[in-house]
Amino acid sequence: MPTLVPSSAATLTPADSLASRYRSVRALTLALAEPLSDADATVQSMPDASPAKWHMAHTTWFFETFVLRDHVPGYGLHDPRFPFLFNSYYEAEGKRHARHRRGMITRPTLDEVRAYRAHVDAALLAALPDLPAEALELVALGCHHEEQHQELFVTDILHLFSENPLEPAIHPPEPKAPVAMPGPIGWIEGRAGIVEIGHDGQGFAFDCEGPRHQALLQGHAMADRTVTNAEWMQFIDDGGYHDARLWLSDGWAWVKSEGIASPLYWEQRDGGWTRFGLDGRRPIDPAAPVTHVSFYEADAFATWAGARLPTEFEWEAAAASFDASGGNQLDRAGAIEPRPSSGGPAFFGDVWEWTGSAYRPYPGFHPVEGAVGEYNGKFMNGQFVLRGGSCATPRGHARACYRNFFYPHQRWQFTGVRLAKDL
Repeated sequence: MPTLVPSSAATLTPADSLASRYRSVRALTLALAEPLSDADATVQSMPDASPAKWHMAHTTWFFETFVLRDHVPGYGLHDPRFPFLFNSYYEAEGKRHARHRRGMITRPTLDEVRAYRAHVDAALLAALPDLPAEALELVALGCHHEEQHQELFVTDILHLFSENPLEPAIHPPEPKAPVAMPGPIGWIEGRAGIVEIGHDGQGFAFDCEGPRHQALLQGHAMADRTVTNAEWMQFIDDGGYHDARLWLSDGWAWVKSEGIASPLYWEQRDGGWTRFGLDGRRPIDPAAPVTHVSFYEADAFATWAGARLPTEFEWEAAAASFDASGGNQLDRAGAIEPRPSSGGPAFFGDVWEWTGSAYRPYPGFHPVEGAVGEYNGKFMNGQFVLRGGSCATPRGHARACYRNFFYPHQRWQFTGVRLAKDL
């Protein structure tokens, strides 16, 4: 989930409110790390994931580099070796440690990374009242950037623990009230004609969310909820993973080469389906939204169901009137997971929803100048857009125009499916 840059029209938050937000964001990251040992926080389970310790240090490096180093006269780096270790993709910031080898960074220790965070926090909060507007905007950006990494923190550590044969729980299971199975999918007729898409210039946004522009929608309908685990089991039972007719060519090649036969973390044990989660391995809740599925799987399921994936423009037009801060989103550290749908159509929380739209720039898009503009344009190829946020998305982070994006085979995020169809 690359870090993007703010809209030039972003509203600056007063320094005191920004300080409160900064403290809150930084505290949540520490809370997410609280259950981890130094070993837990060091290991990297695959190239797409990063160690927990790296996430904690990289987000700190962002504030130290782009705010303290560049805007606070006389500030000295906490450790001059850290930029090489904790730079991510910023070519303008020089050489960096290879992404796939981040799990080799056994030093600094987790406690030393916590000390690094404390040092930068103290320096930034002390400097905040005197920072120029440009630097305040970067602090706001850094908070949104850290929230993106909090979601990655959760999903990366989940993947790491799933690789342990002991399948340890990160958090104890939370009590759950029984929920009735949702009824058949209902359909909401979508808007047709010309609609306005993208960020409207009010408040914060990443630059890939704009410029705002017009899109033409044909007659269509959107499902009133996401696909459930029970419906996915029907897909499996009907041979969905063995029917080449349902799959895109690249998707079918992926299924065959990787031996894919179910969503990530699913296993059949004792005659039933189970999943691995932050609370260890548990029976699957058939009423909950299916998650950890790739674009290829989402597209195949939609074909099997006689439907399709929505475009990102159809999705945004449908979701614009709903509360982006509602639903099942991340508020605290714990055994988070998607929960069964209730209370009508919900477009935010639980699972990121795959769309059929390629991640490409909007008309008139131009990357901003400087290092923080690097993450956008160069990533706008080969990926698909997801919308809506998940149970691991910090509450208040998402918007109707928010564009997440991943490669079509990736599924370690909390990704799910909402169907659409033509009218």
